[in-house]
Amino acid sequence: MISCLLSIVITVKIQHVSYSEGKFHLASKMGRIEKSVEAHKGAVLAGRWNYDGTALITAGEDGQIKIWSKSGMLRSTLAQQGSPVYSVAWGPDSDRILYTSGRLLIIKPLQPSAKLLQWKAHEGIILKVDWNSVNDLILSSGEDCKYKVWDSYGRLLYTSSSHDYPVTSVSWSPDGEVFAVGSFNTLRLCDKTGWSYALEKPNTGSVFSLAWSADGTQLAGACGNGHVIFAHVVEQRWEWRSFEITLTKRRTMQVRNVVNDAGDVLEFRDRVIKASLAHGHLVVTTSLQCYVYSATNWNTPLIFDLKEGTVSLIVQAEKHFLLVDGTGVYVFSYEGRLISTPRFPGMRTDILNAQSVSLSNDTIAIRDKSDEKVIFLFDALTGKALGDGKPLTHKMEVVEIALDQCGPSSDRKIAVIDKNRDLYLTAVHRLYREHNICKIGTMVHTMAWNDSANILCGIQDTQFTVWHYPSAVFTDKDLLPKTLYMKDASEFSRAPHILNYVGTQVTVRRCDGSLVYSSVSPYPALLHEYSASSRWEDALRLCRFAKDQSLWACLAGMAMANRELTTAEVAYAAIGEVDKVQYINSIKDMPSKESSVAHMLLFSGHVQEAEATLLQAGLVYQTIQVHINLYNWDRALELAVKHKTHVDTVLAYRLKFLQDFSKKETNKRFMQYADGVEVDWEKIQAKVEMELVKEREKAATTSVRSSLASRR
Repeated sequence: MISCLLSIVITVKIQHVSYSEGKFHLASKMGRIEKSVEAHKGAVLAGRWNYDGTALITAGEDGQIKIWSKSGMLRSTLAQQGSPVYSVAWGPDSDRILYTSGRLLIIKPLQPSAKLLQWKAHEGIILKVDWNSVNDLILSSGEDCKYKVWDSYGRLLYTSSSHDYPVTSVSWSPDGEVFAVGSFNTLRLCDKTGWSYALEKPNTGSVFSLAWSADGTQLAGACGNGHVIFAHVVEQRWEWRSFEITLTKRRTMQVRNVVNDAGDVLEFRDRVIKASLAHGHLVVTTSLQCYVYSATNWNTPLIFDLKEGTVSLIVQAEKHFLLVDGTGVYVFSYEGRLISTPRFPGMRTDILNAQSVSLSNDTIAIRDKSDEKVIFLFDALTGKALGDGKPLTHKMEVVEIALDQCGPSSDRKIAVIDKNRDLYLTAVHRLYREHNICKIGTMVHTMAWNDSANILCGIQDTQFTVWHYPSAVFTDKDLLPKTLYMKDASEFSRAPHILNYVGTQVTVRRCDGSLVYSSVSPYPALLHEYSASSRWEDALRLCRFAKDQSLWACLAGMAMANRELTTAEVAYAAIGEVDKVQYINSIKDMPSKESSVAHMLLFSGHVQEAEATLLQAGLVYQTIQVHINLYNWDRALELAVKHKTHVDTVLAYRLKFLQDFSKKETNKRFMQYADGVEVDWEKIQAKVEMELVKEREKAATTSVRSSLASRR
């Protein structure tokens, strides 16, 4: 968890390059001017390359906005304003342009028929804008002495207090986590949500333009006194359990254990670019190497070389970690061994962030930027797509994804927040087609999985919510509300963000940058541990000791998921679910194992899987009876006709159903088979009893064979 950032500043004298004659200059990376282009009448006020470097956009005093090829050939004149355009920026996919017009911000798509979006953003003339490709957020600043953060729909997310002077420059860092703000004798470093990390007061006049290095560790600014100002990001801080690590200098980290106040100093050959602290390991990347430290030994790190030094993201799991750089996604073990390199068509690593990438011990999930409804799922150990290779597709654009961290890979779940701020849960290995994806929350702003148990926390609307057993939605949907812990979230203020959920502590960043720590009960995590190790007696003792209804509800769901009917019966009785206790008793009295399994699947709502289980065991009548009990009359008749048995049974139950409700038959198929079929309830009862006898005999024979096989 990054907790604080500061910047230090030096200045260097440089020659001023003028664009007042309406030209822009194309220069080589050595600084030699290759070409000068007459672009505008009056000064060229802004110029930006798109993200792949294939097009240049310029804006000038003449109010025109033009797009040029990389060789300086005019492609089109995008807009003609009646006033100077002071700043422009490309959209994340280079398919839209953001520009200023007095006090207005305007987003114009490059497609000729598409509508533009404009809104009043400031009370004074807007001087600078920037649009980040990773988080899709917009910065603006102006003569009203304020800077603001917007989403791409023009909704205001943050507005600063008034500065003493106009805010003349803003610039996003490449990873979209922080941004810089420049004003008269002022340089400020801010979090992406708007609040300020640090403030410097260099004697440079107004800072007119800001630019970040590719790795996001350094910042350069063009100043009114003819100097260029250079800043370095330092004093970053990461926390995990009792450890606190601070980047004190560009190549030095300070480790502190707050329990015993023990400390260590970590020295690096090159400047630190990215770092992450979780699951007992510190991962640090420099411009050339990756260092992996264990929390039990800070003296001897594992070191390996990097192909590219601009690592933009580190994601950790218990057994391995993931690095993202400009060329790809890489999964490494904590021993430094490359495990896999997942890829998919059209993958852009420059726009991946912690909300669009998730890692567990066995799975990688990456949201597709070109279609934000799509989530690609990979095996972490091989890098190959899971299942049939088809990605998970949601019905809405996805904002955030998160994989649970514990349990076997076959039970892996992924939580998804979409643009409606609804929270969904689905199985990574989709075993049940009927409930591909289930909604478990609404108005969810932020979420996080626990690091040691599959418990999910989030802030939904004005409530802090903990889903103690979110997988209950797949076992018994009625249980889910009973497994929740909820409390008022007003202490977190507006727009909070959950940083992590470690042990029993949830760390939340408020909108003003302060940290709030919230403790949750340790009992649910202990219950998960007992369930995973099949210690059901211990689980029952824990619930009786805690006397908490949510714990009993969790135990009921866990027991049913593991087909532990005796424990489930006790748990459901404890929460007053008498009807379900009776149903569980009936399942225990089933004559065969196949019938028990099928009815447990029915209990969870998996009708198709229950039918397949019974048919595979040759229990045709039981399958038909299941559909009769569910009033799936068409399917019951279809099965009876197909297997040429119990057609009269289906017709008899159908007739009784219609008589009970005083209705007449209108289904043509039932009317067709009813002709010539005589309903004799005594014969039907005899056939039903015979089917049950056959099932018991078959179950007994199977049991004897299994016993003999085990003795041999």
